[in-house]
Amino acid sequence: MNRCPVSVIIPTFNRAGFLGRAIASVLDQTFLCSELIIVDDGSTDDTQALLSNISPAAQIPIRVCRQENRGPAAARNVGIREARFAFVAFLDSDDHWHKRKLEKQYRSLVDQPQYWISNTREKWIRKGHHLNQKEKHIPRHGDIFDHCLQLCVVGMSTVMMKKELFDHVGLFDESLPCCEDYDLWLRVSCRYPFLLIDESLTIKEGGREDQVSFQYRRGMDRMRIDSLKKLLDADVLDLPRYRMALDAFKTKVTIFGKGCLKHGKTELGRSYLELIERYEDLAVTKYPILKECFDA
Repeated sequence: MNRCPVSVIIPTFNRAGFLGRAIASVLDQTFLCSELIIVDDGSTDDTQALLSNISPAAQIPIRVCRQENRGPAAARNVGIREARFAFVAFLDSDDHWHKRKLEKQYRSLVDQPQYWISNTREKWIRKGHHLNQKEKHIPRHGDIFDHCLQLCVVGMSTVMMKKELFDHVGLFDESLPCCEDYDLWLRVSCRYPFLLIDESLTIKEGGREDQVSFQYRRGMDRMRIDSLKKLLDADVLDLPRYRMALDAFKTKVTIFGKGCLKHGKTELGRSYLELIERYEDLAVTKYPILKECFDA
């Protein structure tokens, strides 16, 4: 059986009804990973019972890490720190993989070593039915920074990457209860190209109220704005990328701020709209050439 030096990380919280399928899709790969790390983020359902019944005869080492509930970012970070191999791949516990996902992705990264990170296309399932993706959600290849600024376009369960990359961009931001993936992909895509495997090798389940993205849907705009602020404040962007990030920041702040004013949240709306002038001033300090853009 072929094996690849990949640590697969599955964070989970109260997903006993889906976790077994996710684990099975890892064990059924044509290229087996070298270890499977399951991080139980304080589940209160039957997750522990399910994990205690995992067969010790599995062809790969399986390690279970348990912690109090701290959110998906913290759970993934535990898995990253525990990972012992050169590559890591993430799988959300309610998603699953095509059986050749690891094989195709690992082979592609080895054959094209200039890439440190790869993602695949996804098949979206909502309430048992296939869902066609809009154009804006279809992943792209190579330099995807501009696409990442707009929304989260890299599915968490599609990614395989060199573990070493985290030494350069940092881990998931544990202060974010949601959009931690958007935040990380900004930090990665501003410095590294993505190798897209243009096949739907990841099956993503959605449309349920227990999902984090549903629970925090009304706060996602603010979290993405915060991630853009953090990126602009860091000294990691060249002038073209800084302008792109600033434009995206101003667009999101304008939409959010005006929305607050429309719904009677005057103080909050004004505080966000004031950020535009503040960050334009900061931009001119960092790149004086931008002054003529704002004066026009």
